[in-house]
Amino acid sequence: MDSFSLLLLLLLLSLLSAYLLWFLSLSARLSGPRVWPFLGSLPSLFLNRRRLHDWIASNLKNSPTLTYQTCICPLPFLSLKQGLVTVTANPKNLEHILKTRFENYPKGPHWQAAFHDLLGSGIFNSDGESWVVQRKTAALEFTTRTLKNSMARWVNRAIKLRLWCILDRAQTLEKAVNLQDLLLRLTFDNICGLAFGKDPETLSPDFPLNPFSGAFDKATETTLQRLLYPEFLWKIKKIFGLGMEPELNRCIKVVDDYLTEIIASRKEEIISGTEPERDDLLSRFMKRKDINGNHYTNLALRRIALNFILAGRDTSSVALSWFFWLLTRNREIERKVLAEIAETLTKSRGPDTNQWIAEPLSFEELDRLVYLKAALSETLRLYPSVPQDFKYVISDDVLPDGTEITAGSSVTYSIYSVGRMESVWGPDCLEFKPERWLGTGDSRFQSLKEGFNSFKFVAFNGGPRICLGKDLAYLQMKSIASAVLLRYRLERDPGHKVEQKMSLTLFMKNGLMVRVNPRDLKAIVV
Repeated sequence: MDSFSLLLLLLLLSLLSAYLLWFLSLSARLSGPRVWPFLGSLPSLFLNRRRLHDWIASNLKNSPTLTYQTCICPLPFLSLKQGLVTVTANPKNLEHILKTRFENYPKGPHWQAAFHDLLGSGIFNSDGESWVVQRKTAALEFTTRTLKNSMARWVNRAIKLRLWCILDRAQTLEKAVNLQDLLLRLTFDNICGLAFGKDPETLSPDFPLNPFSGAFDKATETTLQRLLYPEFLWKIKKIFGLGMEPELNRCIKVVDDYLTEIIASRKEEIISGTEPERDDLLSRFMKRKDINGNHYTNLALRRIALNFILAGRDTSSVALSWFFWLLTRNREIERKVLAEIAETLTKSRGPDTNQWIAEPLSFEELDRLVYLKAALSETLRLYPSVPQDFKYVISDDVLPDGTEITAGSSVTYSIYSVGRMESVWGPDCLEFKPERWLGTGDSRFQSLKEGFNSFKFVAFNGGPRICLGKDLAYLQMKSIASAVLLRYRLERDPGHKVEQKMSLTLFMKNGLMVRVNPRDLKAIVV
């Protein structure tokens, strides 16, 4: 062997030895899944890819920390800082990340780069001053009763004219329906109506393929796939038009063209003086000015509309799917939900049950359904629509449980795992128990009572980024839930397997196939 080859061999052995020493020192201070040289936690991640959220929860439960659970997982192929991912289900850590040191944990450059083509610098995809300005503007709109009334109108319209018709037909034909798909279509139509005042009517008896809906779904799915790869890799694919990138560009163009046409039509109405009275978010933002005192550009308006659709579209429908599934497994809780609805309607509409099902419940009636809200909250505790979220670390930090965080790394907080921790919710944490949300001796929702740690429940996020549409989401879910339960008794289709889809939103992988039976309202005990 010549001297050059020997030198090269020694260099490689030195590098390998240095890596192994670093790996051994790193492994000694890590908790969580087994870590392999060069591969990090990837083998365990791959083997458990079909049960990812439960796998994360089991690792956090087995963490050596005594009270709450946190672990650090190294991933391969990334830099040292990017490759370290801290995963936590500690409510104190969540409060620290989402509120106490909010500025240190933004969405970060990797998330923003992946979503920029679709969402630009909209509220869902921005940090810093840009986010602050948009948040303040949006908050002014979401605090108005007009927006709640608008949501109620869109929901009631979809229920009366389409959802009830589709379920009636399924009942008559004795045919199973995919309830998750119906709910996704319904909430998509509602959020589009609320965001830009146009109903795409994807929830129709013939289940039409809507170009905007299809393109939006595909664009969202493809954008999310970018997060599975190192940033440099998907950017190379984008430059050379490889993989799903050309399809993403096509879908974004379809979405942009659709919204551009709506915006142009609105502006033409304003110029001609024929604009009708509108209360959708797009019309409201068109009348406002940005931070520089100028009216929003067409591009900014498109991004605003898309951000609100993305934030409000899937969350309610996914939560409702798991809610109905849980009720088919817990008939006593279903009976209690129905009894509360019956008691409310008896007071407002009288004892005639035909009057109960003539119209969806009003806002005032829905507001009285405390137990239903508790049942929906309990569903979100066990099956949060967004099971986990990610934050970028700007500067070194130490979490309340003592975990050291490195600048440039990532923090994942597992919302799904928090709801399954005995140390957080008690030994009955895996039970579906709406009563845990109700105060002792009264009917008040527990989160309003003194001493309730709101960071035990972050299904709607927490801190400065807490969901602006939280109340609207509860309004929509309560309206749909009561409208379905009063008319129909749902049964799971025999042989249908319900399992989680491994994505950023907790969809049911195979949907929710149910049989629709008539509801005997006389059997409800008031």
